[in-house]
Amino acid sequence: MPQTPRSIIIDDTTLRDGEQSVGVVFALEEKLSIAKHLVDLGVPELEIGIPAMGAQERDEIKAIAALKLPCNLLVWSRMHDEDLQHCLGLGVSMVDLSISASDQHIQHKLKQSRAWVLATIERCVKTAIDAGMRVCVGAEDASRADSDFLAQMAEVAQTAGACRIRFADTVGVMEPFGVFAAIRQLRTVTDMDIEMHAHDDLGLATANTLAAALAGATHVNTTVNGLGERAGNAALEEVVVGLKQLYGIDTGVNLQNFPGLSHQVATASGDTIGSRKSLIGRDVFSHEAGIHVDGLLKDPNNYQGIDPALVGRSHQLVLGKHSGSQGVMHAYRQLGIQINRWQAGRLLPMVRQFVSAHKRAPQSADLNHFLLNL
Repeated sequence: MPQTPRSIIIDDTTLRDGEQSVGVVFALEEKLSIAKHLVDLGVPELEIGIPAMGAQERDEIKAIAALKLPCNLLVWSRMHDEDLQHCLGLGVSMVDLSISASDQHIQHKLKQSRAWVLATIERCVKTAIDAGMRVCVGAEDASRADSDFLAQMAEVAQTAGACRIRFADTVGVMEPFGVFAAIRQLRTVTDMDIEMHAHDDLGLATANTLAAALAGATHVNTTVNGLGERAGNAALEEVVVGLKQLYGIDTGVNLQNFPGLSHQVATASGDTIGSRKSLIGRDVFSHEAGIHVDGLLKDPNNYQGIDPALVGRSHQLVLGKHSGSQGVMHAYRQLGIQINRWQAGRLLPMVRQFVSAHKRAPQSADLNHFLLNL
């Protein structure tokens, strides 16, 4: 789909929604380091906590704010007068005031009415604006909300002074075509910035985030490694690469030093990264099959859909059951040993037998042993 080149603002919520993952607690030093690393990559906006959680959370928010990082900082709050008061005086100038948008939530969680929701938006947004805060209105469970009521919420929010509305797929039930239609509809009824907040319950958080960007969203929520509540949020690395590579949409985020941050967040969260997790998994740029290795050696673009250098990675050619002669010759070249195709053909059965027996690729000592026994 041809697109006019434009930019999208990443609002990374690793330090808020990412920390809401089951069992995840970031220490203050970890939070400070993650925040610095995100900004070093060029992430322009960070959502850094929930002030109403208590004094320790507020002190940690203040500590992050005290870094004076060159980025916009947000805190998250229920659209509640007492919670809003906790957001003041923290050194953060913007708040996401969240309130339910769907009848499911309004009736069965809040035990209120649509009229009450609209009145609460008007009152709380004005209160926050008067206190010197900029406001994003978080439409919780927007994915299950009536579109006309969502439009009313946006109108009231904008009139009250909000500058952004967050469309939250809170329970992760949307798909890209539905997201595109919903965000495009919302774009026709408001001049505010629109932010997409996607959850990955159906494995579609990144796809839904890209669809929102195409439909007119100006901001998108991400987390490092896709960390987050339940199945997680849209992964920062997937969204940044997807927007740029597929649609030419820039985020200003450079991921060449991302592996360090990815590892740091995985370690701090105690969350293991799957070996085949897109872009960051151990094996996603590894190649074994003979036809792929031969093609890559001739020209990386033969079997390269994504340049691994974009995320600070490189191709790894691994010897295994499906390797061919070219892969064997390349493995020995890496050791400074030149072998010919005939030798490679003789060595290949040894490689395959070794891998079948040991269920791992042969290392340097193994390769040298094979050659001695040729």
